[in-house]
Amino acid sequence: MKILVIMGSPRKGNTYRAVQKIEKFMHSMGSVEFEYLMLKDANLPQCRGCFVCFIKGEDHCPCKDDAPDIEQKMNAADGVIFATPVYGMNVSALMKNFIDRFSYIFHRPRFFDKKALLLSTTGALGLKEVLDYLKLVVSIWGFEVSYRVGIVTPPGPISRKKEQENNQKLEKASSIFYNSFQKERRSPGLKDIFVFRAQKASFGELGQNSSSDYAYWKEKGWLNPEAKYYVDVPVNPVYNAIGWISEKMLRRKMRKDLAEIGS
Repeated sequence: MKILVIMGSPRKGNTYRAVQKIEKFMHSMGSVEFEYLMLKDANLPQCRGCFVCFIKGEDHCPCKDDAPDIEQKMNAADGVIFATPVYGMNVSALMKNFIDRFSYIFHRPRFFDKKALLLSTTGALGLKEVLDYLKLVVSIWGFEVSYRVGIVTPPGPISRKKEQENNQKLEKASSIFYNSFQKERRSPGLKDIFVFRAQKASFGELGQNSSSDYAYWKEKGWLNPEAKYYVDVPVNPVYNAIGWISEKMLRRKMRKDLAEIGS
């Protein structure tokens, strides 16, 4: 089992040590191989916001950096741990830049055969906000989030009780993450269906204006009328019906907007 750790901390502090504990717990359960990607050492300049990856494809990005190699690492892993401290009630700047740099995956999702574990540490506040944001991001990218764990690591000495509490949380996260690889992918929730249907409508109607996205979705078969979701998993029929209606309404609105622009 290959696990890639994407480390959003600029130092080997609380977040790094928390992942090391997860690695230790998982090693006790079976054969696992961990690789650490320290974002502080990666060549990932800030996104220029040029839209080239959206319009022409990520291969045309003017930033000639480590992004293709990093994506390959994610593809080669069975699971990915996204780890970041809370900085200013959000992910670290390193993690945010990483997410920005791979924004094209929001349009052209992949990684549907990968599991994800989300980890955050904080001195006091912000865990929910950070973990909610990470879940939104990696879910749209295609990962199945196995679990999310946040621990409070206040500055200075930590009490034995708090340390035990944190270790219990990390051990639970390790167990759930490890066992998730033995399970089939879960059925999508209503929010997941809404995202799929909204993208299906958008890239289906805006094919000429978003040619790379249209070609990707067409190749995947996601634009076919019978396509219910990105992957072949059971879809709740009620969710599917609601999604189908929302897609039809969105397509109607987009056509109206495009007609007004063209007139």
